[in-house]
Amino acid sequence: MTTTRDSKPTRTDKMPLAEIFEILLGGNLSIRIEAYDGSSAGPADADYGLRLKNSRGTTYLVTAPGDLGLARAYISGDLELIGAHPANPYEALRALAADLHFARPTPLELAQIARSLGIEHFKPIAPPPQEALPRWRRFAEGLRHSRARDAEVIHHHYDVSNTFYEWVLGPSMTYTCAVYPTLEASLEEAQENKYRLIFDKLRLEPGDRLLDIGCGWGSMVRYAARRGVHVIGATLSAEQAEWGQQAIIDEGLGEFAEIRHCDYRDVTETGFDAVSSIGLTEHIGVHNYPAYFGFIRDRLRVGGMLLNHCITRPDNNKQNRAGSFIDRYVFPDGELTGSGKIISKLQDIGGMEVIHEENFREHYAMTLRDWNANLVSHWDEAVEEVGEGTARLWGLYMAGCRIGFERNIIQLHHVLATKLDERGGKDLPLRPWWEG
Repeated sequence: MTTTRDSKPTRTDKMPLAEIFEILLGGNLSIRIEAYDGSSAGPADADYGLRLKNSRGTTYLVTAPGDLGLARAYISGDLELIGAHPANPYEALRALAADLHFARPTPLELAQIARSLGIEHFKPIAPPPQEALPRWRRFAEGLRHSRARDAEVIHHHYDVSNTFYEWVLGPSMTYTCAVYPTLEASLEEAQENKYRLIFDKLRLEPGDRLLDIGCGWGSMVRYAARRGVHVIGATLSAEQAEWGQQAIIDEGLGEFAEIRHCDYRDVTETGFDAVSSIGLTEHIGVHNYPAYFGFIRDRLRVGGMLLNHCITRPDNNKQNRAGSFIDRYVFPDGELTGSGKIISKLQDIGGMEVIHEENFREHYAMTLRDWNANLVSHWDEAVEEVGEGTARLWGLYMAGCRIGFERNIIQLHHVLATKLDERGGKDLPLRPWWEG
């Protein structure tokens, strides 16, 4: 142990907090741990570490061991990351990831820990206000992926503040993975390139009709409308719809574009030349994929195209549900699966043929890097707009997801498909017709 305190404890003394957390982390730390009782652990010259500021943070860590407790303590301001700006704690999280491997204490250590902490720290307390209800409470208030519950989930995540999103996402107001044409490209160049790529993959031409489901603030809607395509966008977020519709008016695109505040399932028009689904499938629920893809097929004309842009897992075997932190703080009810399952579910509905897929995992890591940088640049304004807890949450979430993409824990896939005629025919070029 490298724990320090004014006097060395005997085993009848209370254990210093830093020693407790060193035990829980398995010892041999390369990071620094500091606690409000004056104790510390790990190398004194470590660049990164954790600083536990008060007893409430201890209660969060004890009552929800793992990422949920850490998130509660961090978002509430009871736990700090040493060596990190809260708007971009990426480097600190990378260092911490090497040490955050919770160990199982021995029975004797557990007894000593319990005695040292006191019973009061084992009594759950209210989580930070940014946390969503647990799954069982959400189930009690509505079936998962019912229209009402989906609307509430979208409101929880997306109706934070349009101003806040403008600072984080930049002028494109695009909350999905960009596609970087070069390593040196800016975020705005990469987002414009993403929409260009999707537009080209869908083979859109002036006069065509596009349905963009889960349209966000309408960036794809406006991109296509500027090129003479008639577009309907649908979003469950009232703030997104209001912002996007105003942007359509400001750009003089009302002849071509419309954003509706509605569930995508409420769109009744058919015969679209293309459907784009950019970052919606994560919210659908895997068991709803057949109905989801069936809806899209039925809205397309024969020969119409679908581009599905979705975060995925690197294989098709892991559980679909997100971890505790993501489920409670970021995407309640969100589900991820492998690209293979997405493709098979799309193929299984009949009448659709998948003709291309590709992975943009590294591009999403770069996108998150640039969003974190934007939050750093607007940190003071962001805290004033949404509060420090929410701003800290977003810095933590984006930096953590960046590590997830870099380490191939999650991926981002485009799946391109077309609606076949009744004989299984299609009229497409033999090889891809777009530039990467």
